[in-house]
Amino acid sequence: MHTLYSILVASIYLSTLAGAQKHLRSRHRHVARTSNSTYAINKTYTVQDFYQGEDFFNEWSFFTAADPTGGNVAYQSLQDATAKGLAYVDGCDNSTVLAVDSTSSIPAGGNRPSVRITSNKSYSSGLFILDAAAMPVGCGTWPSFWSTGPNWPYAGEIDIVEGVNNQATNQVTLHSGTSQACTIDTTLSKSVTGHVLGTNCYSTPTADAGCAFSDTDPRSFGYGFNNAGGGVFALLWDNSLGMSVWHFARSDIPSDITNRAPNPANWGVPVGFWSAQTCDIGANFYQHSLVIDTTICGNWASSAYSGSGCPSTCSAMVANATNFVDAKWILNYVAVYH
Repeated sequence: MHTLYSILVASIYLSTLAGAQKHLRSRHRHVARTSNSTYAINKTYTVQDFYQGEDFFNEWSFFTAADPTGGNVAYQSLQDATAKGLAYVDGCDNSTVLAVDSTSSIPAGGNRPSVRITSNKSYSSGLFILDAAAMPVGCGTWPSFWSTGPNWPYAGEIDIVEGVNNQATNQVTLHSGTSQACTIDTTLSKSVTGHVLGTNCYSTPTADAGCAFSDTDPRSFGYGFNNAGGGVFALLWDNSLGMSVWHFARSDIPSDITNRAPNPANWGVPVGFWSAQTCDIGANFYQHSLVIDTTICGNWASSAYSGSGCPSTCSAMVANATNFVDAKWILNYVAVYH
């Protein structure tokens, strides 16, 4: 969620083709879902925490400080977000909606009300699954589902879902902050479905690009994700093996996920993989809280705005309330397995 400076250079170049970071790399490799011990051991995971409906209000905290990424948002408390209709549970399907304000008159360059929530529990390993029916879209938006530990960047950051403006596909990024090595194994990275955007995960407050993969499936982010009926993102965090991230569009979700008995060894090759052979996972990532938010403009979305195909400027777009009508998360659940 921190600014991705060096990756941004590549993203602006790629975005010139379709207002999106990774459109140039649009060929999605089909991979059969067969067991692959490189990325996951053959194990059925059991549920540890299952967040759904009101759980996001009772077991997560609403962040109300200034946006650390310099975004044009005013993050709301639970009381204010519910009063303004920015956080609520849909009584029809028990989904949780977290939205950006799309009705208020806000001046250009002002701060539009939005929502950022953080899990009260923290985790140092596990299988994490987000099922969303929709994610925020619109020029200037910067939605993210991520995790972070104490005293950033020393306990690390994992960006599972992230992108800006009209980005075509999802970007998955790790940020490490210790002296313990953490890089992408370029040999193994050739076999995943995503494309490498950077191999050195080490990050500082002034150089925080991290190491990333861009998905190649247009259903993994933004309008493509929403038009496919949403889908699932899964992070397998195994300190002895590494970290793997998968995305499944709604029609492709494995039955073991639907049945709440997931076995990632049956899911095939992931979008991205960070091997424990080249990254000390336990030393670089620990005590992570989960975060779901939507900021506007900020360091990344503003810098990428001119190459995104969006009109005018990001600062001016803040004033266009109707631009944010679909800037909302619709969450079916977040599950943590062990």
